[in-house]
Amino acid sequence: MSKEGLTCSEIARRTGYGRRSIAKWLTFETPPDRRRGALQPTSPLYFEAFLTQCWKDGNRRGRHLFHDIKYRGYTGSFSNLERLLATWRRAERPESDKDKDKDKDKDKDDAAPARIGLVDSTYDNAPVRDPHTGHWISPVVAAALCIKPRGALTVNQERKVDALKQGSQTFATLRSFSMRFRGIFRSRKSARLEEWIDDAIRSGLASLARFARVLRRDIDAVCNAIDLPWSNGQAEGQINRLKTIKRAMYGRAGAELLRARMMPIQLSDLHIK
Repeated sequence: MSKEGLTCSEIARRTGYGRRSIAKWLTFETPPDRRRGALQPTSPLYFEAFLTQCWKDGNRRGRHLFHDIKYRGYTGSFSNLERLLATWRRAERPESDKDKDKDKDKDKDDAAPARIGLVDSTYDNAPVRDPHTGHWISPVVAAALCIKPRGALTVNQERKVDALKQGSQTFATLRSFSMRFRGIFRSRKSARLEEWIDDAIRSGLASLARFARVLRRDIDAVCNAIDLPWSNGQAEGQINRLKTIKRAMYGRAGAELLRARMMPIQLSDLHIK
């Protein structure tokens, strides 16, 4: 790209790497070697020579090797050691055994019941680039944009939403359901909720179908939250306030100070021992 006359900023925009990294790499005649960090006693590879010798001598029990290297200063976990030993075991297994395991896994997949309506065969999780910057759109940003209405989007966010809808059918489906769900709550009419739940279960997206089933499990409470003007938000807010104050005072104050901070000033004198 540099030989084509592109600037570092343009190369960074197209590749997604940082501009400073691009400028640094262009100073090398050949790609730099990837440096491997110095091994620490937390890694089993720090004791690779000893483990290799034990392996050749026939000592291949994970627990035995773990105690041996622990005595020599190993500070890592047993699971890290087992992951290393598992690669050594797989490398020594004959190809015929590996093929048998593959056949067993295939038989299990064939015997598994199909979950109709829960798994989307066209599920796409390929990353999508921002059309303005060329960088990948992160899942966190995509999730936030999925539930944000069109009227509240900035110009840059609108570009991202359009790119996500064009590049991911899953995002387009989720955003459509999110906007419908938002409209049901904003309209204060729960009559359309049952239809939304049925459509969500048949959408083919497992997470959305699971959420819809949870809503149906407690449908009366959800409908009341949509239709009725009353809410327990005040009670929940006071409970959260009490817990926050209590945690901030933990170990430094007693019940009297907590009571004084929670009660109104004019009534605090009435609540004493």
